[in-house]
Amino acid sequence: MANIISDETIEYVGILAKLELSDEEKEQAKSDMGRMLDYIDKLGELDTTDVEPMSHVFPVQNVFREDVVTNGDDREQLLSNAPQEKDGMFMAPRTFE
Repeated sequence: MANIISDETIEYVGILAKLELSDEEKEQAKSDMGRMLDYIDKLGELDTTDVEPMSHVFPVQNVFREDVVTNGDDREQLLSNAPQEKDGMFMAPRTFE
């Protein structure tokens, strides 16, 4: 199944990618994009009925540690570093009116 890429498509892709292509580069891009689409069509012909879907090609496990609170509620200690404090919160000068 031959996929024909139009000149308009190449122009549009060039605009989106902010590329200025010469006429020779446009012809090469048309050829390359056509071959990519032909390959995608070929992949679509494969029988994948017994293939289990996967999200990653490698067996990946969660390698993160458990989220455990270690410092507790040190509000008073934290607020001791504040230049100003009001109702248990940091006070900062306004940055805009």
